[in-house]
Amino acid sequence: MKRFYWTILLMLFVGCQSDSVEEIVVELQSQSWDFASEQSPIFEQSDAAAELHFEGDIKSGFTISLTADFKPASVTASTTLLEIEGVVKLFTRQHDPNNWQQQNYPAFSLEDGTVPVVEAELVLQPDNGVGGGTLTVGVPLAMLQHPYGKHDVVLNFTGVAWTIYIDGRLYDNDFAIGYPALKKTQMVLRDVAVNDVEIYAPALQPVQVEEHNTVNNIQYWTPPFHNAWVGDVATIYHEGRYHVFYLFDRRGHASKLGRGGHYFEHISTEDFKTWVEHEPAVPIEYQWETLGTGTPFVTDGKLCLAYGLHSTRIYPREKTSLPMMWGYYEQNKKTEVFDYTTYPEVIPAGSSYAVSEDGVAAFEKSRMLIHPCENPSIFNLKEGGLRMLANYGSRGEWSANSLQDGWVSENEDFPPGGDCTFYFEWGGYDYIIGGFNQLYSRRRGEGNDRWWSVVAEGRDIYNGMSVPAVSEIGDGRFLLAGWVKCQNWGGVLAIHELVQFPDGRLGSKWMEEITPATEPKESLSACENISVDEPSFMLTFDVEPSDRQMGRVGVTICGEQGYDHSCEWQLQLDRERAQFAGGVAEGFARDERTMREGGDLAAARNYAIAGGMQQKDATQVRMMVYWDKKLRGTVVDVEIAGQRTMISYRPELKPSQVEFRLDGVKVKNLRKANFK
Repeated sequence: MKRFYWTILLMLFVGCQSDSVEEIVVELQSQSWDFASEQSPIFEQSDAAAELHFEGDIKSGFTISLTADFKPASVTASTTLLEIEGVVKLFTRQHDPNNWQQQNYPAFSLEDGTVPVVEAELVLQPDNGVGGGTLTVGVPLAMLQHPYGKHDVVLNFTGVAWTIYIDGRLYDNDFAIGYPALKKTQMVLRDVAVNDVEIYAPALQPVQVEEHNTVNNIQYWTPPFHNAWVGDVATIYHEGRYHVFYLFDRRGHASKLGRGGHYFEHISTEDFKTWVEHEPAVPIEYQWETLGTGTPFVTDGKLCLAYGLHSTRIYPREKTSLPMMWGYYEQNKKTEVFDYTTYPEVIPAGSSYAVSEDGVAAFEKSRMLIHPCENPSIFNLKEGGLRMLANYGSRGEWSANSLQDGWVSENEDFPPGGDCTFYFEWGGYDYIIGGFNQLYSRRRGEGNDRWWSVVAEGRDIYNGMSVPAVSEIGDGRFLLAGWVKCQNWGGVLAIHELVQFPDGRLGSKWMEEITPATEPKESLSACENISVDEPSFMLTFDVEPSDRQMGRVGVTICGEQGYDHSCEWQLQLDRERAQFAGGVAEGFARDERTMREGGDLAAARNYAIAGGMQQKDATQVRMMVYWDKKLRGTVVDVEIAGQRTMISYRPELKPSQVEFRLDGVKVKNLRKANFK
């Protein structure tokens, strides 16, 4: 009996090995806010209908505070809880559980599958002929600790932002272009489910309440709201700390009446195990602001963040500062620095920057316009001075001794502009990676005429990330960070580590420090279909060719719909090629295209990569499969031989089964481990 007992223990030890991986901790900003104020309300309502007398400046905003009793019957019937006709409407309704557009409400449904929501509309009128429309913020009731019953609701219009708070927590906001037409005398109507209505003008200024909020994964992270995503990423490693700045997105680029409403949020880490979410690095403070991508850099010993002002999305170009800035450059062949606070008659547009007051966070806007391009990429040269790769709204390479000196064009035509670019030096080579599909290289010390397109050679490192950023983190290590598209625009954060081959070619691998922690590994056989008890897991296996570097393997991940919405990852050893495609019932999926062949890798769906993954013997593969209801799908992240990575988002896939298909290869050492 004792002998049998130890045999079982040995089998468990061999079959369920555990890798000691320290869990990640992301310390989040508090979303709790206190509206306590000594300011007296301008309106208190006890009757079902009452007159509001408003004599303030609407540009200073207003705050509406109330208590609402959310009831299942009122949600089913779509009930107006409070209304100021033509200005504000607060209501509950039943949302279509199949409609995930913009607000992403079905990510939070009740147990019966229904999606009751509370929404608040703010009707805006154009301001000087610009803007106007309806801003809608909302909350799926399933996000609340108790969906039904009495809740404190605050609707806050600051003159810039429209925000809904429930029980002291911020859930949703949007940014205005224009102002509501709040008349001096206006009727306020309320439902019997609403009490304690108070209106304040100007708007109250809430105070953030400290609270401890953490999550345990930075890989595939999204901001903790139902409709919020990671957009363009900009990174730097400064004084032992890795900084990730990203454009915060709600509604897939549809905020601010379709203009984007993006601004820079900020997270950082010293050890890649503990991450800290800071206050926004560059928030929106004016109606004319919506930000474009930039880069962090250091000047005069201070950490700075360059960014673009995309004001031309809102205002005609002739009303912005761009004609003035380009006019100065054409006359002087050098840009000038403009303090936009001294030019109230024009709308600021182009490049600006913010400066960290403590070297870590606490950024303050410089309010200086330094270049007319609207996506500036500024970086430090090792020999001193600054360089800018001008993107949207301009192009080429520019130089400056300092931010105050102005910029001089060094190369008018290269880089060709477009989305944000990153320059880095590594192992005798220079690289420029840009936007969704650009990668250039040259040998260190060669002239500007020696850049060549790595994409045209078919040797690029694009792997499903959009607008990736590259930063050196010390010890000869470089990180690639970007977002993986999970909806119209924006998605999850992804960070991989770059590898460099002797000929300067680049590849990528997982960064071990941030690989998600898993449960003990379970040994499996690739000859059988594998049932998945949890939808998020890791697979590791070796692909061994029967004949030297010949054959292929396909891994198909299926959900309850079978092959509908399934994902096949395929490795073709003889062609040194890998791809994502939709799963098929028999055989292998058809070939997808690489970037050189016209494939859309930034879409992060079906595509191929080629080269940089050849092995003498077995090829080790690691695959992370991450499902989250918020995503309405699954992220599949594959590392091939520690040399290439590729990521795909698979909409409407919740994994329940994995199938292996083999042609001239063997799969050995197959193991599965669920995420912790």
